[in-house]
Amino acid sequence: MKTVANERNGGNPTSGIALVDKPTGWTSHDVVGKSRRLFNTRKVGHAGTLDPMATGLLILGVNSSTRLLTFFVGLDKEYEATIRLGASTTTDDAEGELLGYAPATQIARITDDDIRTALVNLTGDILQVPSSVSAIKVNGERAYARVRAGEQVNLAARPVTISECELRDVRHVFADGHPVIDLDVRVSCSSGTYIRAIARDVGFALGTGGHLTALRRTRVGPFDVTEASHMPSSREETTETSAPHLLTPAEAAVRVFPELVLSDEQARDLMHGKRPVCDHADAPQLAALDSAGRLIGLVSVSGAVVKSLVNFPTDE
Repeated sequence: MKTVANERNGGNPTSGIALVDKPTGWTSHDVVGKSRRLFNTRKVGHAGTLDPMATGLLILGVNSSTRLLTFFVGLDKEYEATIRLGASTTTDDAEGELLGYAPATQIARITDDDIRTALVNLTGDILQVPSSVSAIKVNGERAYARVRAGEQVNLAARPVTISECELRDVRHVFADGHPVIDLDVRVSCSSGTYIRAIARDVGFALGTGGHLTALRRTRVGPFDVTEASHMPSSREETTETSAPHLLTPAEAAVRVFPELVLSDEQARDLMHGKRPVCDHADAPQLAALDSAGRLIGLVSVSGAVVKSLVNFPTDE
């Protein structure tokens, strides 16, 4: 069945980048599986996992545009999150087992200034210990799988950059009769940063414990969740009208990389494995377009010589 409205070139499946607003309760793999049916192709991947509890922006590559995903994974990201101070869990988020509550006297001592100071101390270039229930591999196996099997997993600290951790709201509430403090924050950070770990570390710094109760990814590099399509529910018909909108490979690539427009001869040479010469300054990564505006590939330029990093087929 055809499920994409803008198929072209004799019915060949379209290649492109889809921006999807992942609903809560869905795994990233669920979104990929649904998209495979919507786009009628097995070749769908994503750039950066979101936990089932989280919502927000998931970048999908369809058909040959999956080649772009490797270059999108490392883009900086922005999140909106709610951190609960006064209670810790085994997973540093609301999906884990509750470990206990902080004494009410300790919660009462925490001021807004204390909270701001703790958040400021976690910004900049820092070393962050990821949550043990993460997708990081330990001896070839995901850390979360080892934890679920009953193993004790201690992950090494990794360098990350937290550009901003803005405190937006502070609410003193009760959970199961225990006083806790809920913080709404906005976090801008490098790829590889764990927001659950920020919640854990803020709670540790304040002596209250802490975990994440809500998470929404609002931006990945130049891509914003306001542009994203909503996934149809399992009850909705999967037709071309419900498939997420696709950015063309060129539209997506030029948002991330400077563009290099090639002549027809240069584009042909590049597609045939040659290294054409151009008058562009040296650059590590460029989006190479042909004269019609189609993405030929990602390239580097050194000494006026264009070298292909990854090529794209022109028949999609």
